Amino acid sequence: MARHQLARRLPGAMLVALLSAVAFLWASPFLWTVVASFRPEGAGSAGMASLLPDFTPTLENFRNALESGTFGLYYVNTLVVVTGLLAVQCVTVSLAGYAFARLRFPGRDALFYAFLLQLMLVPPALIVPNLRTVVDLGLYDSLPGVMAPYFASAFGTFLMRQTFLALPRDFEEAAAIDGAPWWAIVWYVLLPMAKPGLIAFAIVSVTAHWNEFLWPLMVINSPANQTLTIGLAAFTRGAEGGKEWGVLAAGTLLVMAPLAVAFVTFQRRFVDSFVFSGVKG
Repeated sequence: MARHQLARRLPGAMLVALLSAVAFLWASPFLWTVVASFRPEGAGSAGMASLLPDFTPTLENFRNALESGTFGLYYVNTLVVVTGLLAVQCVTVSLAGYAFARLRFPGRDALFYAFLLQLMLVPPALIVPNLRTVVDLGLYDSLPGVMAPYFASAFGTFLMRQTFLALPRDFEEAAAIDGAPWWAIVWYVLLPMAKPGLIAFAIVSVTAHWNEFLWPLMVINSPANQTLTIGLAAFTRGAEGGKEWGVLAAGTLLVMAPLAVAFVTFQRRFVDSFVFSGVKG
């Protein structure tokens, strides 16, 4: 009996061990970054083989990184881009999702599927036309120029359409009977119930534009307008020249830490939002 139970548990234990090994390999670059960022200068090799700390942790690398690069300015610019863009996107994707989910007009479905074709276009394919448009609008080398091409989102429209379709019509029909205009129905009835869908879209939008590198690199020319990813690239060139791996790791951790902390703090809310938004009505 004991041998039989052991044979039944063995595949599960092997699966757990395999998944743990894969998770460790996947997380090893992040672990190396954390260890290297707290390693004092001259404490030995910071290679992948030395993931376990054999030193007294120090914040000296973070102090040097903050003094070497203007991370405060990079944070402000990135927050302006991310929050401003998300505010505009919440308006555009909510109205577009409402139109495709609730309004009836000729060619609605065909227009929706044509709108989704944007998802099949890789962003680098649109750099040249977007850059010409930004220059013509006088937005080159400005934070609004970084945000402009993303004010409309096909993914956000699809997500909000699916979210609105999953909501019952009873409340909005009651509001319409009471004489509420369409904008009041959207603002006071639908959006509060669609909050999980908005949160799910906000997660995707903030993560994507916080980490975006290529488009800001093409649009931004002045150091005063650089975002975190562009500033980190400029910072790493100087750190690599001096082989300051600890300072380089500290600067990298400064860029990625806010998203990591937000995910750990609101992990359950993130999962619940995506589960709710995935329900199809």
